[in-house]
Order: sequence, then structure tokens, then C-alpha cells
Amino acid sequence: MLNSGRARPNVTGVPRLVRVPGWLAWLMCGLGAAVAYTVMPYGWVSLVVSTAISAGSCAVMVVGTRRNRPAAACNWYLFAAGVATWILGDVVYAVQILVGGAAAFPSWADALYLGAYPILTVALFRLTRERLAGGAYLRGNLIDSAIIGVGVGIVYWTFMIEPVVTDSSIPVLIRMVTAGYPTVGVLLCAVITPILLRRGPRSPSLWLLTAGSAITLAGNISYTLLPHAVDPIYLYAGYLVAYACWAAAAAHPSMARPITGDRDSLGRSRLLVLTASTLLVPAVLLVQGEHGGGHVSWAAVAVGSMALFVLVATRMSGYISRVDTQARQLRDLAMRDDLTGLPNRRDFEQRAALAVATTSCHMIMIDLAGFKHVNDRLGRAVGDQALVAVADLLRQSLRDGDVVARMGADEFAVLVHDTLPDDGQIVAGRLAEVLRHPVHAGEHELLLNARLGVASSALPALPSTFSIAAGDANGSVPAASPAVPGVSLDGAAELIRRADTARYAAKASGGQLVEYTPELDERAEAAERLGADLRHSLDDGDFQVVYQPIIDLRDDRTVAVEALVRWTHPVRGPVSPAAFIPVAEDNGLIVELGEWIMRTACRRLADWRTTLGSDAPLYISVNVSPRQLSEPGFPAVVLGILAETGLEPAALLIEVTETAIFGGGTAVEAVETLNRAGIRIALDDFGTGHSSLGLLRTVPVDVLKIDKSFVDEITEPGRRAVIVDALIHVCAGLELRAVAEGVETAEQADYLRELGYHYAQGYHFGRPVADPITPAAETLPV
Repeated sequence: MLNSGRARPNVTGVPRLVRVPGWLAWLMCGLGAAVAYTVMPYGWVSLVVSTAISAGSCAVMVVGTRRNRPAAACNWYLFAAGVATWILGDVVYAVQILVGGAAAFPSWADALYLGAYPILTVALFRLTRERLAGGAYLRGNLIDSAIIGVGVGIVYWTFMIEPVVTDSSIPVLIRMVTAGYPTVGVLLCAVITPILLRRGPRSPSLWLLTAGSAITLAGNISYTLLPHAVDPIYLYAGYLVAYACWAAAAAHPSMARPITGDRDSLGRSRLLVLTASTLLVPAVLLVQGEHGGGHVSWAAVAVGSMALFVLVATRMSGYISRVDTQARQLRDLAMRDDLTGLPNRRDFEQRAALAVATTSCHMIMIDLAGFKHVNDRLGRAVGDQALVAVADLLRQSLRDGDVVARMGADEFAVLVHDTLPDDGQIVAGRLAEVLRHPVHAGEHELLLNARLGVASSALPALPSTFSIAAGDANGSVPAASPAVPGVSLDGAAELIRRADTARYAAKASGGQLVEYTPELDERAEAAERLGADLRHSLDDGDFQVVYQPIIDLRDDRTVAVEALVRWTHPVRGPVSPAAFIPVAEDNGLIVELGEWIMRTACRRLADWRTTLGSDAPLYISVNVSPRQLSEPGFPAVVLGILAETGLEPAALLIEVTETAIFGGGTAVEAVETLNRAGIRIALDDFGTGHSSLGLLRTVPVDVLKIDKSFVDEITEPGRRAVIVDALIHVCAGLELRAVAEGVETAEQADYLRELGYHYAQGYHFGRPVADPITPAAETLPV
């Protein structure tokens, strides 16, 4: 590879050589030689210069091919051979002129020229078209070249080739050679024109090939159609530039990259050229008719017209076939879930609509309650693997004809076609059993805690319309599911809604599988109304914070209070927290309500400290919901409330449940952030959630609150306080404070005191009231 350089001073003032890429150096040499050739007198000197550039270009092509090692090196060698044959024709022609004063016609130079054209056209076609598997080329590119070749060929035949071929006064060999030049020119035009019209990205090598081909095509057309209008000196200089461009294309490193991006695309420019090529036939007839109706090449016009018709029809059929294939692929992509390969919501709804309209069926809605924790703890990659594993389990667990789809995120749906009345319940039970076991996601074994809701299309009746064109007599669902005329999506949407309602009921009740009944709608509507009332009451100030004392069993002194919320609805009256807290948790209002409770409680403790001094509670305990813990800015909200009320972090105890932090992720991060800030953490209702003692080691816990259900057992006949006794020892060993909840009798208090408990709360010591510090405080309903 050639390199040249020029001196350039560096920062020290000492000249240094700047390397120029070899391909650029040769291109510059070729351009310089072409310019010099135009000002040289025609003779041996100009022949030596032109031959040096021409032969050097062939050598650079070979060297560049060997150095860059393209996949289709044979095409570059073929191209170099074609150029070498052409150059050899130039040399023979020039020697004839310089030695004999005139060149014979035809001569060996003409044989070399005509022999070079087919080699060049084949090589150029192969070098500038995208190769398919096995080395084949796109059929559309071949057809495009054929259309251009036939259209231009008819013009050349009518006005240039036929008059020569049919002139019997000219010797046969001269006629053949004379007709050969426009014929090979047609081939070159057919190959190069699509190169110029190519769409998509071009590498530097392809740009250089395109430039050299365009110059060659322009020179060939000028020589063929306007032989006396262009000075041969400038024409040959143009060929020298083309040689240099082709050599630079072979020397550029990008020549090793495969040609991509065109993919048989019918752009505007290519379509315009193809249209113009097909119009050349009537244009020939029009020109010949306007010139006096002389001899018309009816045979050529007829054969050319038929060939063009077949080529255009073939081209369009191929293009239409490709468009149809792409449309089917797009339709399939639009109806499929990318991750799992299952039908998506749109496809599933259409299948369900047809099933509802034609047969009895069941809908099963599934969500994975533990999936969010997988994403939070292990990342989305593991979460995606888990979804794929669940999709495979569901697919393998279904009968032929049943359909499973991914509805979004961690939600799946199953459509069961009933052949027997209990098919839906049987399939749902089987799926529930399958999902009860851990799934494998890479190296992880995950328990995803699935919730299933089931609904039947049989009762109550679903809205639907049906046309016999929608399906066959037995109501089977087609494999592909475009929108079917005569079938409404209303029935499917209602069936999905009912199954979703049952799924929500399973989630709310803590169960795994619930079947839809109309009563679930009534509950859901009641919950929606309650949620709306929650919003209004939160704005209107209908909520109140009450406080239950936490007692030191050693001296019966109130050491702290737990803040609890009560709601007195203006119409409903008192509403139990067990009724409205789950609704607030579900609709997200718990975040706003919880923040209000914490701010109100902290202000109250600050007021007690101001008015009571040392008699004020040492700290205040506030319950925090799982939804609050999952909020990214929750720790900042808590610290902001402490700063606003002037309380130190140790004055606040935050109570969280085992279930809220069992899955890890954002909830545990929030607890750890709060603990590092000095806020103490209590594990509430211990023993009723996941009951994992490992939480006590992995989560920063300061207080363990023993659930009322264990406290109730300690004084029952035949019961032993084994759990309560064991937990006090666990707390002592881990240096945790134990608080027994739900103490209702003096006997329970005494027993806990004997076991070693120092702190307790419950109705025995005081109910939740607005002011537990003042003895005459009003007791509010629980």
C-alpha cells in the first residue's frame, strides 16, 4: 500500500512527516496524472504516464484485496482482470496510432475492449450488490438491471445497432464489432445505473466504486452517442480518474465490509428510472412516427415490450410478495409478546371475543405477587427469565386448544374452552398447583406467590354478537386472530373484568384462587365508593389520630404511645381501620394519609414535651404501610417531618410488618436509611407474616412487637406460652426490646411480667384515645 507525506512543523518547530493513507495517496496521483494528461501532447510520454497510472491501478487493486482480505476477494480479482483487459486494449490502440499513424478497424484493441466489458459488468454487479446466504444475490436487483437493459437496448437497437447490422454493404466482422460497442454499453448502463440510485448507507469504498462507475458510464455514453462532441483527450483522462477511484476503493479498509442496507428497496429515484425504461418503447414508436413513418423495428419493439412486461410483472409480484411477508411479520409482532412469545393482550382479547360468541369458556387471570421483589432484589434480567419460565409452565400445563397470553408486566391470562362444565375450575386448580412451587430463573429458584381469578362465560350472561362467518360450527378459535366481523369485544372485555375482579379478591383475602361471583362486584363497588369517600374525608379533615399507651410492666408507667388513625364518616359514622386501610393501600391514598398521621403524631409529641416536660412519652410509635415504604422519597419525608416538628430521630419509632420487608428491595433500603439516621424500627405483628427469624439478622430492628394472637394463648386452659417464652429469649439474645400487644387482662400482664417482658400495650392498660396522658380523655371507638 502506498503512503506519501508532507512536512508540517510540530510544537517544537521541528518538521515531521504526516502520513497520508495509501488509498488517498493513489487517488491524488490518479487525479494529478489525469490533469497532466489533458495538457500533454499526444505521444509516447503521454502513453507512458497513462499506462503507469492504469497498470498501477490494477496493481493497487490486487495489493488492496490481498491486504484487506474481503469475503468476496474473487470479485475484486475479477474486476482487476476486467480493468487490465481494458487497459491492454488502450495500449494496443495507442501503439497502433503512434507506430502506424492510424489504427486498423477492427483490431486486437477492439477485441480487448469488447472482452473487458462483460468482465467489468459482472464484477461491478457482484461488488455493489448485497449477497445473501450461499452467495446468492437479491432477485430484484437482477430484474432492475434487466429492465433498464431491455429499455435502453431497444433504443440502441433501433437507432444504432440495427442500421449497422442490416447494412449488407459493410463486412460482417466490421458490423459485428460496430454493433458490439453499443451492446456492451447497454450492459454497462444496466449495471451502473442501479449503483447510482442505490439507497441506504455507503462505505467509503462503495462511494469510490460508485464515482468510478459514474465517470465510466458518462464516458461510454458520450463516446457512443456523441462521438464527435467530446475531445478524446478529455474522455481518456476521465477513464484515468475512474481507474484511480476503483484502485482507491480496493485499497480502502472499508472494502472488506459486506455491502448492506439496500435490500431490494424501490426508492423514488429507482422507480422513476424503471418507469422511464418501460416508457422507452412507446417513445421509440413516437419518434419514428414523427419522422415520417419510416421503417419501424416491429420485431425488436414487440420482443422488447413482452420482455419488459414480464420483467415488470415479475418485479412487482416479488415486491408485493415481500410486502405481504413483512405485513404478516408485523401483524405477528403486533399480536405477540416480545419476551415470552405468547399472544399479547390485543390478540388474546380477539380470541376471547370469538370464544365468548361461539362456545362456553372460562377466563383465568393470573398475577405474580412476588415479581416486584424479584426485579428489585435481583434485577430485570432475572425478572425477565422468571417471566419466561412462568410462560413455559403455563403453556405446558394447558390442554390443546386452550390459550395463554401475557397481558402486561407480571399478569397472564388463560382462556379455557369448556368441553365439560367443570373444565375451568380443573384447569385453574392445576395452574394454581403448578405456580405454588418455585420457578427457576437462571441460577435462582424463586417463589412468586401467584394469585388467580376465575370467571365463567356461562353465568351471568355476557354481551356478545355473532356471525356464522366468525368461526366454524364448533366455535373453534383460529390460530391467528384478526378482528372478526360480527364478533364484539364487549363480551371478552367483561369476562376479563370479572376474572380480574376475582383475582383482586384473592389478593385482598390472601388466598391463591377465587372464582367470580356477582357479590365480588358488589364488594368492589363498595370499595370504590369507600375509596372516593376516603379522598373527600382526607380533604375535609374527617380523620383523627388517637394514641394507645405503651406501659413499662415494672412500674405501670406510660413510656410511649402508639399513634393510630380513626375515621368518622359524616354519613357512615365510625369506619373500622380494617375496612378502609386495605382500600387506601390499594388506591395509593395510604401514602398521603400515612404522611398526615406521622406529621400529626410528631406534632402531638412535641406539644406534650412542651406542656408536660419529663412526664411526656419518651417516644411515639407510628405504623408505616408497605406502599409507603416502596415510595422512593419516603425516608426524606420522614426526616423532613422530624425537622419540621423539632424532634430528634430517637423520638420516633416506625413500625413495619414482616410482609412489607420480606421481599427486600426498596422497602428494606428505606428501613436501612431511616435506621442509619437514628430512627428506631419495630417489627409489628411478629409471627403472623412470613415468620422468618432471618429478618432479625438482615434488617435493622430495634423493637419486636409480639402479636396479640400469641398473647391470647398464654392464659387459655391447656395452652402453654411456649412461643411467647421463646420470643423473649430471642429478644434478650439479640438485644431487642420486646413489646407484647393485645394485653386485655391483669392475668396476662402478670404472666408476661413473670416471663421477663418489660413492655406491653392493650385494652387492659388503656384504649386508643385522643389524649392518653389526661385521665379524663374521651375514649373513641376501636
